[in-house]
Amino acid sequence: MCLFQFTARRLVSQAHCGLKASSSKKQKFCLEMARPSSNMADFREVFAKAKHIAIITGAGVSAESGVPTFRGAGGFWRKWQAQELATPGAFARNPSRVWEFYHYRREVMLSKHPNPAHIAIAECEKRLSKQGRSVVVITQNIDELHRKAGTKHLLEIHGSLFKTRCTSCGNVAANYKSPICPALAGKGAPDPDTEDATIPVEDLPQCEEDGCNGLLRPHVVWFGEALDPGVLTAVEKELDICDLCLVVGTSSVVYPAAMFAPQVSARGVPVAEFNMEPTPATNRFRFHFAGPCGTTLPPALARHETEIIS
Repeated sequence: MCLFQFTARRLVSQAHCGLKASSSKKQKFCLEMARPSSNMADFREVFAKAKHIAIITGAGVSAESGVPTFRGAGGFWRKWQAQELATPGAFARNPSRVWEFYHYRREVMLSKHPNPAHIAIAECEKRLSKQGRSVVVITQNIDELHRKAGTKHLLEIHGSLFKTRCTSCGNVAANYKSPICPALAGKGAPDPDTEDATIPVEDLPQCEEDGCNGLLRPHVVWFGEALDPGVLTAVEKELDICDLCLVVGTSSVVYPAAMFAPQVSARGVPVAEFNMEPTPATNRFRFHFAGPCGTTLPPALARHETEIIS
C-alpha cells in the first residue's frame, strides 16, 4: 500500500488513539500501548535484525552543531523570522534582502561541522552496506551536514543551501562559492540595526548557463511551495520498504514530513524517536529516547555483537 494513500478517516483515527478519556478497557489498553519504550537493549535487538533502515532527521540534529534554526522565540535575522523571508513573495519584492539572509546562512554553515549524531549515522550506513543492509537518510535540513559527515544515500526534502535554481531557465546547480557573488561579500549581518544592502538585481547571483544570465534563487523549498514530487516519490519508496524507522531531532509538526513516521508505524514497522522531548507523534512510536541526539544516537547505532563484519 502506498504511504500517501491513507484516508483522512484513518489518519484521524490514528491521531486520536489513546487521547480520548474513557473508562472502557479497550480504550485504556490503547492508551497503555501508546506509551513508547526507552529500553535501549530492546531497540538494539530490533536494530540488529533490520535490513532497510530509514532515518528521518530535522533541525534538532543540526542544532547540536550550533546551526541557528530561525524558529520560535528569538529566532530572528535582523527583525524578520524565516517565514517572513523564505517565501516566493518576499523574493519577488526584495531579492536583495532574501539573498543577504541566505548568504549569511551559507557563510555560517561553512564554519559548522557534523556532530556525533551525523557521524554515527554516516558510519552506520557505511558499515551496514558491507553486510547487504541499507540506510537512507530523509532530512528536512538544508545545511548539508549529513553530506559533510559522509552520508551517501540522502534525500533532502527541503533542498540545500548550497544549490541554486535559475528563475529563468530552471537549471539547478551546486554552488559552494564564498561569497556566492562579489556584491554579497561582507553583507548579511544579522544585527537588527543593520541596513539592507539594496543590491541591484543584476549584481545578485546570476545563472551561468550559456546565454541565460537569469536571476538565481536558493534551491530550497519556501513557505507556500510544494515539495519536489520526484523527491517525495523517492521518499515514499524508501518508507514502503523500510523495516525500521528512526526519527531524529524533529518536532513532527511540519507537514508532510510529520506524516512519514506515523504512517510507517501504522503498518507495524518499529519506529524509534530520538529527541530532546516528546513530540505530538511520540505516543505512536515503539521507542522514545530523550536527550541530545549526539549523546543518544551513537550507542544506538553502534555495531551490534551479532553483526558479521567482513
